[in-house]
This record gives sequence, structure tokens and C-alpha cells, in this order.
Amino acid sequence: MSNAMQRILKLRDGAGFVDVTVGISWPEQRENSWFSDWTIGWPDRERKGSAGGADAIQALLVALNIVGTELHCSAEHQAGRLSWADDWSGYGFPVPNGMRDALKGDDARYL
Repeated sequence: MSNAMQRILKLRDGAGFVDVTVGISWPEQRENSWFSDWTIGWPDRERKGSAGGADAIQALLVALNIVGTELHCSAEHQAGRLSWADDWSGYGFPVPNGMRDALKGDDARYL
């Protein structure tokens, strides 16, 4: 994904960690709407999609929420094997209002 913002999450794999790369593209206009593409590069699969909005800000916000939802609904999250940073509990991605109870730690406090 060219022209993308990235965040590297860590997935505990046995005694070590492997990278999970999250990419979100800067929004671009396609016909009458705006879209922001996203990917999650799991070690064994790739999840990707495109989030649309009436303007660039809405497309980016929708993409961030989709990624947050994907992460919090993953088997890796459910197993407690996914992390972002040593000084942050959570992944730093928002989720839709109906999923706010899924946020824990710093994500619940600040997002």
C-alpha cells in the first residue's frame, strides 16, 4: 500500500514476537466520495478493505474504526497475544460506540 500510515503491533508467538503491520492510506477522492484503504498483515493472512466517507476526514475515521474493530474481534486479541507498545495497554485505534466496552486499559481511558 503506497502512501500509507503504518503501525507495527506485536504478536506473541511462542517465546518471541512477530510483527503485525497495520496500514491505512491517506484518503483519496474517487468519483463523488472519499476512500481510505486499510490492511492488517497478520503472519498467516492479510485482511484488507476500503472505508468510504463524504469527505477525507470521514473516510479516515471510518478506516480507523474498522481497523480497531478487526483487531478487537481477532482470535489473537481474544487470546491476549497482541500488543502495541510497552507503555500502552491496547492498540491505539478507536472502535464504534457499540464496541466501546471491548476497549481496555489506555484505549478505554483515552479513546
